[in-house]
Amino acid sequence: MVGVLVRFSRWGRVRWVRAVLAGLYVVTLAAAVPRGAGGHGREGSWSSEEARRFWGPTRMEQSLDGGGGDDGAGGAPAPAAQGITGSARHFDGVPSVGVLFSVGEDMRDHHCTASVVHSPKGNLIVTAGHCSVGSDAAFVPDYRAGADRQPYGVWAVDRAFVDPRRSDTGPGSDLDFAFATLRPDGRGRQVERVTGANRLVRTPGYVNRVTVIGYPDADDDPADRAIRCTAMTTRLDDRRQLRMRCDGYVSGTSGSPWLTHFDERTKTGDLVGVLGGLNGGGPDGDESAQISYSPVNDDEIFKLYLDAINGREPQRA
Repeated sequence: MVGVLVRFSRWGRVRWVRAVLAGLYVVTLAAAVPRGAGGHGREGSWSSEEARRFWGPTRMEQSLDGGGGDDGAGGAPAPAAQGITGSARHFDGVPSVGVLFSVGEDMRDHHCTASVVHSPKGNLIVTAGHCSVGSDAAFVPDYRAGADRQPYGVWAVDRAFVDPRRSDTGPGSDLDFAFATLRPDGRGRQVERVTGANRLVRTPGYVNRVTVIGYPDADDDPADRAIRCTAMTTRLDDRRQLRMRCDGYVSGTSGSPWLTHFDERTKTGDLVGVLGGLNGGGPDGDESAQISYSPVNDDEIFKLYLDAINGREPQRA
């Protein structure tokens, strides 16, 4: 694949329209960031309950209200420890990582990966900026293909926050990250209370041992399951981006969290990046599925994080 086809290979073919406008919990934090009027959005009643109903009354029955069993991040056993490998493997997934899909598409047509990150309100996910999280989107943590009931529910996206300088190439590709807030479930719970969360931290350097968890789309990977790889990162030449070599990160894996200090017991870690960046997260050509990129977490992602938790429109000079 070449050109635009490769650029979009990590996030699939879904086209998004407006993003979401709703009232947000506002926290006051001392930070030198621009003031604004809150992410991209729309008027409307899109809710986690509507997201549940959208997927279908049979399969979605109790997927929200009964999701997760308790208030913690229990569920399937923790994945076994994994050493450095050259390719990703399928596994049962973790509660804090899941898929994004949009109304008008079957849940099987998920187009990006996202993960829960700790925030004051507990309602925040992070993904790649080029995933263009828009209106009537939903997040399904620990997604299970064909399941009658998703183990941690289906969560409607409330608002999305993307750096306006983001681009697919050039310096703007260093800003290919995005946050989105989620509406509470049918019991009034925020997603972090149900799934747990990873910690957003600064990328300590260009050489890291990372665990990367993502969801390839069903067209490229008929198993339609989570994949996981542990790899060493290096620097992508001429960019403030990490680079890793691990086969299997194809369409659907954009936004996959890059985690250090991954804890097999809590199934969480320190998030030092998300799959994205130059060309949508990988090189053109034959190596597009073997090599992946991630912007580093520097001041710019924390400015966007503050915009998201404070409900401010991202404005940059």
